Amino acid sequence: MGFLSHREAFGRSLQEYGGINKHIVVLDADTSSSTMSRIFAERYPERFINVGIAEPCLIDVSVGMALGGYIPFVNAFSALLSLRALEQIRTCIAYANMNVKIAAGYSGLSDFKDGPTHHSIMDIGIMRMLPGMTVIVPADEIEIKEWIPIIAEYEGPIYFRLSRAGSEVVHKTKPILEIGKGIVLREGDDVCIIAVGLMVSRCLQASELLAEKGVSVSVVEMPSIKPLDEELILDMASKTKAFVTAEEHSIIGGLGGAVAEVLASKHPIPLERIGIKDTFARTAPDPDSLLDAYGMGVDEIIMACNSVLERKK
Repeated sequence: MGFLSHREAFGRSLQEYGGINKHIVVLDADTSSSTMSRIFAERYPERFINVGIAEPCLIDVSVGMALGGYIPFVNAFSALLSLRALEQIRTCIAYANMNVKIAAGYSGLSDFKDGPTHHSIMDIGIMRMLPGMTVIVPADEIEIKEWIPIIAEYEGPIYFRLSRAGSEVVHKTKPILEIGKGIVLREGDDVCIIAVGLMVSRCLQASELLAEKGVSVSVVEMPSIKPLDEELILDMASKTKAFVTAEEHSIIGGLGGAVAEVLASKHPIPLERIGIKDTFARTAPDPDSLLDAYGMGVDEIIMACNSVLERKK
């Protein structure tokens, strides 16, 4: 039940807020039809720069724009930004604390047809290791629209992880968003699922099925992976004493790793991590097929919940 793809929701929302904040400029690495930054370019061509297929140069140009007092939104595929342009992001943006917004499209397995070179399954781990880098992962089109002004007005570098795909809407009303805060979508006492991005809707489906079996499930969306809402994590750990994390990313270094770090140091409890298990993924007809094939289906989420409940006993 897809609605707007995340990339299209982003493109429309960026264009809309670009009319409010005239300091926003948008840069792309010749992928504007894919990232949907072309929607901004069509309305504000004087504030759009196509740097070409040169992601490291894209970052350097964006830093120059930031030094000139603009608010640059950098657009390209997340796999290429987090790998090919990593040195420039580390040194020129993070180390220099530049006010650059990295809009990383085609994240996770959403570039399903282009295979391992374009699947972006390591980027959260890479970006959260950079000092000073904020990492945001939205769950649906409604949330994307609400994040744009927050990201634009925040002073400092942000990595905004966007999917090529669409997802079910998980927010029936406008969510209250804040950098460094999670969102409780469902209250329960037996187990807590913490999820990001496209996995949030799947986790809500799993929680409904578990509820039919008498299992009381909390579902927390954690769009701000860095800074992380440690207070909410510890509150839920005290309440449920059993955790499952779910992400469209490697289980190494991403959301699951971040949550495990908090639990290990402050409140050890049973934890299962849903994600890509230290492997590269093949191509597929669509992104949902890849999610299911690599253990991120609703059934796997339910099994992980049952596993931590057994360990909790």
